[in-house]
Amino acid sequence: MQLKVVESSLIKKNFFLDQKHLGLTSSTKLLVIDQRLIRENPKAIEEGLKRRGMKLDLGPLQVNSQKLRDLEESRSKLQSKGNAIGKLVGQKIKTGSDPKSEEVSKLRLEGNQIKQEVATLEEAEKNISEKLKAQILSLPNIPDSTCPDGKNEKDNKERRYWGKPLNDISLKEHWEIANNLSLWDTERSAKVSKSRFVTLLNQGAKLERSLINFMLDLHCQKGYLEVLPPALVNSCSLTSSGQLPKFAEESFKCADDDLWLTPTAEVPLTSLHRDEIIPQSELPLKYVAYSPCFRREAGSYGRDTRGLIRLHQFNKVELYWFVNPEDSKEALEKITNDAEDVLKKLELPYRVIELCAGDIGFSACKTYDLEVWLPGAKSYREISSCSSCLDFQARRSSIRTKKGKNTSLVHTLNGSGLAVGRTMAAILENGQQKDGTVNLPTALIPYFGSSQLKPE
Repeated sequence: MQLKVVESSLIKKNFFLDQKHLGLTSSTKLLVIDQRLIRENPKAIEEGLKRRGMKLDLGPLQVNSQKLRDLEESRSKLQSKGNAIGKLVGQKIKTGSDPKSEEVSKLRLEGNQIKQEVATLEEAEKNISEKLKAQILSLPNIPDSTCPDGKNEKDNKERRYWGKPLNDISLKEHWEIANNLSLWDTERSAKVSKSRFVTLLNQGAKLERSLINFMLDLHCQKGYLEVLPPALVNSCSLTSSGQLPKFAEESFKCADDDLWLTPTAEVPLTSLHRDEIIPQSELPLKYVAYSPCFRREAGSYGRDTRGLIRLHQFNKVELYWFVNPEDSKEALEKITNDAEDVLKKLELPYRVIELCAGDIGFSACKTYDLEVWLPGAKSYREISSCSSCLDFQARRSSIRTKKGKNTSLVHTLNGSGLAVGRTMAAILENGQQKDGTVNLPTALIPYFGSSQLKPE
């Protein structure tokens, strides 16, 4: 199996021309933004996307949506008429009419003509449907009404702080500490792969493993079900969660298979229940998953080139919820609190930021970022992003729930609990001592087996 980085412009071109690249086969029950809303109230979508800084004319999309509905209605009427003629032919023959009589022959001829017309409509319907889905798949989620207005990260709102940030001009950044403690080897990693990969050594590898186990245990104690998902996912899984087609250029793709290295465990966790109806009695479903994550980090050239902040491969513990629609607002607060609890138990100062409409992710309608304090860098850096997607991912994935005779889309939420490399960076900077050692948080000592990292 070969992996290659596919040219982004070619990927995007292929995605919009051929839905097979998105995994949209005839058997896939992929749904997107509610087409009824597009037909009846496109202004609601336009206004929502305007809050994201997008100015779109949904007129062409509305036309295609109406064309599709008209074709569906015409086909349905013709099929009903054809079925009625077929029944009439059967009744006449059953009551003694000659199968070759002029009357029966005319009815059969009319029935055959209807079949041809239905086939023509089905082909037109398929073409319009594929074009419409490709258009809609490029549209992000609509921001929640409570999401703050704003254009970019400068307009995000600080909601709360925890812990007392260290401030000392003599404190080192995490990559300096890691080098002094021989926690990794970046030069040999570049030889093995390329830049922005890291090989953790001895205490560094043990600390990474300890953090993963600590996070998984903490979340499982809170009622999460642990999952170890595949690291390779197909195009439909990426499309269902919202990574494709928007983020094709950020991902690594296999050359000869419909498989990609997953950018986050959110992708396989979303598709665990794709095309399923989850009984309402089983909701909420709360999953926690460790996974390696792979991202090209396109567009970030020159940023955070040293250390653990922005790598092509990193480890992350992901939280993912499937909930009843009426519970999603409260669920966002809970999943955020669960991510915060990791930072509190690791004694890492942080702040909670509510993202404005212009800064939320593609699939999200409302997001809280957790930013940990890095005293060496003298700045807060994102370590977790907790988002409610409402029914956006569920609609793309056809994930529903049923109560009685009523079926509805579930709501999904996701959050990092936490990004492991960035957590290590924060521990190194916040725990650094003047003698070159690093004090570890009390909660981590049973996992690591020692209270300190020491020079070797």
